[in-house]
Amino acid sequence: MNTNELAGKATSIKLKSFAAPHMRTFHLTWLAFFLCFFGWFGIAPLLGEVRDDLGLTKSQVFTSLIASVLITIFARVAIGWVLDRVGPRRTYTGLLILGSLPVMLIGLSQNFETFVMFRLLIGVIGASFVITQYHTSVMFGPNVIGTANATTAGWGNLGGGVTQLVMPLVMTGVLFFAANEAAGWRIAMVIPGVALLLMGIVYYKFTQDAPEGDFKELRAQGKVTKQTESGAFSKAARDPRVWLLFVIYGACFGIELTINGMASLYFQDRFGLDLVLAGVIASLFGLMNIFARTTGGIFSDKFGIRGGLRGRTMFLGGVLLLEGLALIAFSRMDVLILAIPMLVVFSIFVQMSEGATFGIVPFVNKKALGAVAGIVGAGGNAGAVAAGFVLRAEGVAVEDALFYFGVFVVCIAPLALFVRFPKRVEAIERRRMREALEAPRAPAAVLD
Repeated sequence: MNTNELAGKATSIKLKSFAAPHMRTFHLTWLAFFLCFFGWFGIAPLLGEVRDDLGLTKSQVFTSLIASVLITIFARVAIGWVLDRVGPRRTYTGLLILGSLPVMLIGLSQNFETFVMFRLLIGVIGASFVITQYHTSVMFGPNVIGTANATTAGWGNLGGGVTQLVMPLVMTGVLFFAANEAAGWRIAMVIPGVALLLMGIVYYKFTQDAPEGDFKELRAQGKVTKQTESGAFSKAARDPRVWLLFVIYGACFGIELTINGMASLYFQDRFGLDLVLAGVIASLFGLMNIFARTTGGIFSDKFGIRGGLRGRTMFLGGVLLLEGLALIAFSRMDVLILAIPMLVVFSIFVQMSEGATFGIVPFVNKKALGAVAGIVGAGGNAGAVAAGFVLRAEGVAVEDALFYFGVFVVCIAPLALFVRFPKRVEAIERRRMREALEAPRAPAAVLD
C-alpha cells in the first residue's frame, strides 16, 4: 500500500491545534525548515565582513554562493530516495543533527578554499525542503494539500528573510564581547548551528511518519511497504512532466535562492548602504513568505477544485509570467525608494509560483512521491547554480544579470501548460476532490 493512500489524512488545517499528529507535523516541519534555511543562509548577510576578512574577490564570493546550492541538487534527489524507504521522521532528524555541524564550524575557515568547503557542506541541509513537502503530503487530503505544502514551505523559506535581519544584529551583539569583526562573524554562526541540533531532537520526539504511525511499525503490520512498485524512482525520472516542473521550479525557487544569497551585498554595493540597513531591506524579500507562498497554494487548491489538475497548471503559468515581469522591473530600479517596493512585488510572485508548483507535485506520481519531490526540488538549486555562474562572470553587472533572469522566467512560464495529466487521472482526482469536500469532517475534528 502506498503511503499516500493511508487512511486518516486531515481535510482541514487548524493552525491553533497541536494535539493531533497532522498539525504537530505541520508546525514542526515548517519550523525545522525555517531553521534549516536560517542556517543555510546565515552567512549571506555577513558576506561583506567575510569578504574583507578572507580577502575574497567578486568571483570567489559568487563561487561560494554556487557551492552552497550546488550540493543541494544531489542531496534533494538522494533524500527523495531515502524518504520512500526510511520515512520522514528519521530522515529529518538525521539531516538536522548532521547539518548543524558545518554551520557551527564554518567559523574555522581561514581562506577561500576552506570557506567554500564549509558552504558546500552546509548546502546539504537544503534537502530539508523535500522532507517538509513529503511529510505534509502524507498527512493532508487533496482539498488542502496545496495549502499545506505551500504554507509549511513558505514559513520555512521565511528563514531566508529573517536571517538577513537577525544575523547582522547577532553579529553586532557578539562584537560587544569579541575583539573584532573577523571574530564576530565566526562566533555568530554558532547560534544557528545549535538551534539546528536542538531541533533534530525535538523532531524525533514529537512527530510520526504518517497519520497511522511510523513506517517501521506500519510495515511490520503489513500496512505499508518500502517501495510500492519496482523501479518507482526510475519511472518518476523518465516522466517528462517531472522535468518540466524541474525547470519551472528553477525559475522560481532558483531565483529566490539566488536573491537570498546576494540581496544584502547587492544593496550595500549598488546603493551604498551599511550592513544593518542593507540586511533590513534584503529581509523584506524573504519575509513575504509569511503569506505569499501560502497564497500560491491556496489559489492552486481553488483552481484545482474548479478546474481540476488543468486548472492548477494554468494558474502556475500565469503567476510565473508575473514573476518574470516583476523581476525585469526590479532590475531596472536605480533609486532606492523605488527598488524597495518593487523587490516586495517581485518577491510575492516568486513565492506564489513556488506554492503553485508544489500544488501540482503530489499528483504527478503518488507511488514515488519522494522521488518526484526530490527531483523537482533539486530544480530550484539547479536554477540557482546557473544564476550563480551568470553573476560571477566578469563584465556582467549584477543588475543586468537580474534583467536576464527576468527574461528567462517570462520565456519559461508557458512550459506550465505542457504539464498534462491523462483524462483517467483527471477523473480520478476530481472524484477524490469531491469525496474530500463532501466527507464527514472526522480527520478535521481530531484537529480541534
